[in-house]
Parts: sequence; C-alpha cells; structure tokens
Amino acid sequence: MTVEVSWFSALCDDDYRYLGVHEPSLKSSWSHCGSITRTADRLGYDSILLPSGYQLGIDSVAFAGGIAATTERIRLLVAVRCGELWVPQLARQLATLDQMLDGRLTINIISSDIPGETLPSEPRYQRTRETMHVLRDLLNGRAVDFHGDYLNLELEPPNVRTTRGSCPLFYFGGLSEPAREVAAECADVFLMWPATLPNVETILDDMRIRAARFERALRFGYRVHVVVRETEGQAVDAARRLISKLDDAEGERIRAQSLDSTSAGVRAQGALREGADSDGFAEENLWTGIGRARSGCGAAIVGDPDQVIAKLEQYRALGIEAFILSGYPHEEECELFARHVLPALDHGILA
Repeated sequence: MTVEVSWFSALCDDDYRYLGVHEPSLKSSWSHCGSITRTADRLGYDSILLPSGYQLGIDSVAFAGGIAATTERIRLLVAVRCGELWVPQLARQLATLDQMLDGRLTINIISSDIPGETLPSEPRYQRTRETMHVLRDLLNGRAVDFHGDYLNLELEPPNVRTTRGSCPLFYFGGLSEPAREVAAECADVFLMWPATLPNVETILDDMRIRAARFERALRFGYRVHVVVRETEGQAVDAARRLISKLDDAEGERIRAQSLDSTSAGVRAQGALREGADSDGFAEENLWTGIGRARSGCGAAIVGDPDQVIAKLEQYRALGIEAFILSGYPHEEECELFARHVLPALDHGILA
C-alpha cells in the first residue's frame, strides 16, 4: 500500500536545536518556514503541514498564499481553526489557494478554542461539525441552505472553484467523544498523535465502527516526530542531546501556550509520557522526551534507518495511510529522513 509521507513547517514557533532554548534563526518567520517548505518540496516529500496557532507564530492561510508560487510539486496541508474566519469567506480563500497551487491543497480542520473565547467541548465540536458541512458544500460548488446553532446560511457558492471543482480532503483529529463523532461524520482522513501500537489499533478500530454508522469509510494519518541516524546509538544520543538543556519550568510554559493544551489528545500524550520507561521510551523506538516541551504531538520514532522503516511499516499494517513527520531542527531532520528513509518508502499523495 502506498503511503503519503509529509513533513512539517514550523509556523507555530516550535523549532529548536535544544528543546526549550530559543534561537532567533529558528523562530517562526516567512524566511525560516519558507525554507523548510521549499526543502521538503525539493527532497520529494508528498505534502507539508502548515499548522495554526494564534499566539505561536505566523498565519497558515497567508503563508500558504505566499509560498504557493515558490513550490513545484509538494501539496500544502493548511490548518484552519474553526470559528476564526467566516465560513463563506474561508471557502473563497481556500478555493483561491487551490487554484494558486494547481490542485495541491488539503485542509487540516482544527477544533480548539479560538483567541479570546473558551467553549465547552460539546458546543465547540458542534461548531466544527457545522463548519465542515458548510465548507464542504461551498467547496463542492453547491448552494447552502443550512440552519444550525452557529451557522445560519442560505447562500450560493462563490464563483471561484477549486482546480478540480470539488472539496479538497479534510484531515481532522481528536480523541474526545464529540471529536470522534465529528471525525466519523465529516472527516476524510482521521489524524492521530503518537500512541503505542495496541492503542493505535484500538483507536482505528473504534473509528472504523463509528464511520460505518454514517455509511462512510475513513482513512487514517499519523503525526509523529522522528530522529533517524546511521546507527541506533547515534539516534538515541541525538534524542538525549535534544533535551539536554531543557528546564522543566520552561517546558511547562511551552506546553501551556497552546489553545488546545487541556484537550483529551494532549492529556493522552501526557499519559503516554508518564507510562514510558526511565529513558522515555513508551515502546520500542517510540520516545516521549519531546513531549516535555511541546503541547500536542509529543513523541518521536528514534532509531537507525531500518528501525524507523520497520516502525512505519507496523503503523501501515494497522491501516495508517499518511504520515506527517517532523524533527529538530525541522529542516535538518527533513534532510536526514530524506537521505536515510524516504527512498525506501513506496509513497505518494492521497487522492
């Protein structure tokens, strides 16, 4: 089975040489994030995630518009946070972006709180459900007659269309009960953060059952960091070096910055870290040290090229079709993964 192999551009200001130690050259900026994106394009990655975080860095949609003309083949997975933009305007922006990219656009739907507003889980995911339904209709060129709790629209679609005239894939994740239900009903690709292999299998089985209730079939993606070196010892040393200057208080401050820092998914990453051994490994080659200074995706595949490939194959065997990878510093690890692992993978974009 062909898998989609994607990288990550550090729009959310989380690029480090040593976790918790900020370097001006690695701060979120047009120059730095653009360089990561163009490097991933040049090295043959299928896609790149452009994350969204209000306080944490530059804007994903604006960045995508600027970078579109400077890339050649890579697909942009653009994160949009439900509630930040009026949905009809968001549809027009995304259709325009897709034209600029000649069809190389996918959308990462984010359901966390928006700046200045906190909602309980149930209404927040209801807003997300309504956003996904209306956005999909508009991007498919269909008129909207929708009356919900958050959107009340009778509206023709914008004249601008995507390159193929249809809605790009929606990538979406979340572990809470309302998040899983929204994913089963509305997402194309269910995106999850690191977990042990038995837990990955349990989550995927649950999501397949939920999607079937809506007469749908989900595809699955896995977001994880990676530390790959020529030998396992070198990879473990690189992982240890990454956290060698981390102050625990600074790590807590970094984790608390995110608008989703109290979500079920973030709590699950904390539990994964707490269940790890004394070296930070939750299971073979899955290292949780990165989660000490990062909210959200908090574990890395650590090993030599054969070990990393084997780990990815284990996930693939469970049904994972898309990997969104990253490492520190992001551009350097992008090059190392492309050198040691990417040529061995049968990969291509999800369609």
